[in-house]
Amino acid sequence: MKKTEVYILSGFLGSGKTTLLKRLLEDERKSARKVTVLMNELGKVSIDSNAVEEDVSLKELLGGCICCSIQDKLEAQLQGLLMEEKPDVIYIETTGAAHPVEVLDAILSPLFADQLNIKGIITTVDGTRWKDRKSLSPQLQQLVLEQVRHADFIIINKMNDLKDSEQAAISYEIQAVNQTAKCLLTNYSQVSIEQLRSLSVSFEKASQRIDINLSTFVYQFKTAINHTRFEEFLKELPDTIYRIKGYVKFDYAVQPFLFQFSYGMPLYIKEEMNLPLNLVFIGENIDWNRIRKQLENIGK
Repeated sequence: MKKTEVYILSGFLGSGKTTLLKRLLEDERKSARKVTVLMNELGKVSIDSNAVEEDVSLKELLGGCICCSIQDKLEAQLQGLLMEEKPDVIYIETTGAAHPVEVLDAILSPLFADQLNIKGIITTVDGTRWKDRKSLSPQLQQLVLEQVRHADFIIINKMNDLKDSEQAAISYEIQAVNQTAKCLLTNYSQVSIEQLRSLSVSFEKASQRIDINLSTFVYQFKTAINHTRFEEFLKELPDTIYRIKGYVKFDYAVQPFLFQFSYGMPLYIKEEMNLPLNLVFIGENIDWNRIRKQLENIGK
């Protein structure tokens, strides 16, 4: 089955996300691919939808952040998109307040996670704001750091406004926060589109090795499993598995449970109908092949 590519554009307000999106869409226009853009605005009126040409399917998520208050709306919209429009690629431009782990969590519904190929998180950084970030509130400072730490590609903008020594300092500081992401200093998000197309953090690739950045993994149980063995598996998980969600069926129950796992806490909610027994994992520095083998042992 052909999977839909997903690019997540992350970054603080005014850091160059929309400029980057325009460049990506200009490149897409040269190909015959079917493109969808999801734009998330915290307010009720979108300010950036004029960045998208009429031949691109645009879905706007207004009135809340993609990763909290409108997560259910996003899941329904993505499921409808995949069933009806079947796009080749989806670009998701998040709000400046979005945390990368929460965004991935919002996107990866167990109902369709196996239909997506998460190409990567591209974070744009305003170089001048980074230089003066100590003037931000502690919460915003932490958010900017997290957006950089979980990125697969970092674009540092507004280099024209900075001295050479400041540019060198910013590059050093950002590489210290995230040593594995590609990092580019530029203006107006001028980046090689080929470099962005070569990104890949999908779970197929992650299963071949320990994935250093944030990555995802989808597993499907074929049958009902033993609840005790599943709980033992959860207790042994590394701390850097941030989220698990999906559906599991236990050998004592007729219907499956909706399962959610966050910060080490499991939650089970009984479902009224049979659903695909997919589990979606989000983690960092994880050997997904090892996790796969442990899950296979539970299912035996």
